[in-house]
Amino acid sequence: MLTFLSRKTFRDCDGQTRRDFLKVGGLGLTGMGLPALLQARAEAASTGATVKETSVVWLWLGGGPTHVETFDPKMTAPSEYRSVTGEVATRLPGVTLGGNFERMADVADKMSFVRSFAHTNSGHGGGTHYVMTGYDNRNIDNGGLPSRPSIGSIVSKARGANHPHTGMPTYVRVGNIGSDGPAFLGTAYAPFQTNGPARKNMELTTSSDRVGERRELLTQFDRYRRQADNSGIMEGLNAFEQQAFSLVLGSAPEAFDLKKENPKTVEAYGKDLGEQLLVARRLCEAGCGFVTVSFGGWDMHGNIKQAMDRNGPKVDRAVSAFVNDLHARGLQDRVLLVITGEFGRTPRINRNAGRDHWAPLSTLALAGGGLRMGQVIGRSDSKAFRPESAPIGPQDLMATVFDVLGIDRKLQFNNQGGRPVYMIENGNPISELI
Repeated sequence: MLTFLSRKTFRDCDGQTRRDFLKVGGLGLTGMGLPALLQARAEAASTGATVKETSVVWLWLGGGPTHVETFDPKMTAPSEYRSVTGEVATRLPGVTLGGNFERMADVADKMSFVRSFAHTNSGHGGGTHYVMTGYDNRNIDNGGLPSRPSIGSIVSKARGANHPHTGMPTYVRVGNIGSDGPAFLGTAYAPFQTNGPARKNMELTTSSDRVGERRELLTQFDRYRRQADNSGIMEGLNAFEQQAFSLVLGSAPEAFDLKKENPKTVEAYGKDLGEQLLVARRLCEAGCGFVTVSFGGWDMHGNIKQAMDRNGPKVDRAVSAFVNDLHARGLQDRVLLVITGEFGRTPRINRNAGRDHWAPLSTLALAGGGLRMGQVIGRSDSKAFRPESAPIGPQDLMATVFDVLGIDRKLQFNNQGGRPVYMIENGNPISELI
């Protein structure tokens, strides 16, 4: 088993404790058996659903990353507004990033930075729901449940829960993010876990020379099937069980094993977050459609300089390695990287030398996906309070992701009341990227 475990837990100002981790012994099964998930994909394909061989890696900076110290340093603003980490020049003429991002500055021509990303919910839970689903939910921060499916679950429903050839799950979670589940779409489209007891689902104790003995195989898998699906309706060795066995016994699990990777590539990415992004790239190559990677610690109400000096270089190294790796492997048109969080931070430094919650201007950067890179999109006002150009919202980001993945922006699914609802109602793709 391969384990990635951060050395710290992070507690945001709402009291939620978060630990960034990845334990890889296999993919967990959430809510229903793997053969049934494979069958769900087959049924989706049979209805004419688009299955485009593109992928998204969604890097979530949990806690609310500051837009000023990341990608909009505003060094012309008064001292109490400008980046406390300074700025670095990029390959793009006249464009700078926050002072912790020297390596990303060197690959800025392969990225796009959005300086007009905004929404209206400055709560950790509510902001997360808004960005992850495209819809506001004011009840989330008062204990409410997600009311809309996450982008990843929508992708899983649209494509089917597993790749038809490799068996790789369409939607994989590396570290938890709020509101990243299926809501009314159902548990079949929840993200596959890469941690906890569910990892046992891809570990066989049956020796390879007995794989052909159906009775022994069913004995081994019955235990896992009972854990995932207590309905008892899955009987016999049908085609989808055969496909499930192929996933477990075939090459898909190798995507998680960095021993299979070039050591120089592993070194370039670095530890912790770097290892997670490298695994995400390998998952995409193996057929995964949507991977979320969570990296917390961005709720910087005090001493933002110290916090940025801790977190910034990790993101800088991992992201720059990921972007370079996409281009080295010819994946820049096939894999889209999205970097965001639940909101930005107040432009004015507070009395604790930190910044507070601020949804009216938020952090967003992208790389790959066959989109137009090497640009800054939108602009903030002189003190980085709000967009000065037309704001780009969560549904616009969703529409852009849908286009990359080949999903119809007019897609509808039935809600919990049985009524068809649009997954995107008002969003349009970010025009500068298309």
